[in-house]
Amino acid sequence: MANIVEFKNVYKSYGDKDILKGIDLNIPKGKIVGLLGPNGSGKTTIIKLINNLLQVDEGSIEINGMKPSVETKKIISYLPEKTYLNDWMKVKDILSFFHDFYKDFDIQKANEMIKNLKIDKNERLKTMSKGTKEKVQLILVMCRRADLYILDEPIGGVDPAARSYILDTILTNYNENATLLIATHLISEIENICDEVVFISNGEILLQGDVDDIREENGKSIDSLFREEFKC
Repeated sequence: MANIVEFKNVYKSYGDKDILKGIDLNIPKGKIVGLLGPNGSGKTTIIKLINNLLQVDEGSIEINGMKPSVETKKIISYLPEKTYLNDWMKVKDILSFFHDFYKDFDIQKANEMIKNLKIDKNERLKTMSKGTKEKVQLILVMCRRADLYILDEPIGGVDPAARSYILDTILTNYNENATLLIATHLISEIENICDEVVFISNGEILLQGDVDDIREENGKSIDSLFREEFKC
């Protein structure tokens, strides 16, 4: 199976701190992949490199056969851990902005999802609960017809009910031919939706493979294996 993302011997440092230490990483097309590791392990750095928000110090990255660039950004729909949207913006303004900015944004679908949530399109982000704000941001990301969806800690800091809605929205709305990369440390919440997982710690890939194969080989769940590996 072809890969949509390929890292070859990638190094990245901030000052004198090594963040990624010569990693090789392949993310196949058409899979849901969990990028799993504790905070500070290098997950967000990998995501920023894929999105061309950072540059490698050594090694190479290819996205669908291309180096990270303006062209690769066109096929990636990215939900960062921290929002880039301004709190003063109204929902209707954000929808209009995405519709104008992204050619692949399905505004009809987004409007339907906002309506189903009974969110007032005249409401500003700053007046919303954290859970509702997360839902709006997720709708924006999932209503693009992308080849690669990247979600950085999409269920962190929200209540269980919001987590359930977020995961259901992800599974219901992403293109099945696309790839979905979810970075998180909340393993139990996403284990059952992942096809593959990648364990990362201190800038090194410890494990990558098919979820069912890893469970069978180790005789335990991904969550149990993660807790054992990272003593959490």
